Amino acid sequence: VVENDLQAQIDQIFSQLERLEILAGKEPPNRRQNAKLRVDQLKYDVQHLQTALRNSQHRRYNREAEEREREELMSRTFTTNVTDLLLTLSSSHTSPLLQDADTSIPIDETLQFNSSLHSAHRGMDDLLGSGSNILHGLRDQRSTLKGTHKKMLDVANMLGLSNTVMRLIEKRAFQDKFIMMGGMLVTCVVMVLVVKYLS
Repeated sequence: VVENDLQAQIDQIFSQLERLEILAGKEPPNRRQNAKLRVDQLKYDVQHLQTALRNSQHRRYNREAEEREREELMSRTFTTNVTDLLLTLSSSHTSPLLQDADTSIPIDETLQFNSSLHSAHRGMDDLLGSGSNILHGLRDQRSTLKGTHKKMLDVANMLGLSNTVMRLIEKRAFQDKFIMMGGMLVTCVVMVLVVKYLS
């Protein structure tokens, strides 16, 4: 009853908050942001209360289910295998060996549930292992890509330096061609002058 009252009050608060949100949108621009922040904070607090109430209900439901299961287990009457077989066979055909049979307890469902839990646990372990392997692979790829990026930057810097050196060499070769031509011209002039004045 208390939980129903609390839920009704929370629902009423939610409806009031919707009205507050509409009213906050009608505030002047300089106060609108502050009003919306306060409404959002109230919504967050009410949602927190709603979650706490649901958790409390869930715990109560679990506790009640456990109590019911405990009561069912304590009130269960176990029968022997002989009694089960006597229900299907006539009393004149019963064997005296059947009277020494053990008590029959239905545990097949529990064993099946246990095996299902173990298989789910193994599946989760496999999933976590594959996720860990994927993360290690991504880390290795990241380091490889970092090294490749560094090498590409080095090659780019080297190519830039090589281009600069090539331009300097071409410029120097162009200048050397003029120096050579000038030297040849001066040599020819000197030779002509020497031949003219000595002969």
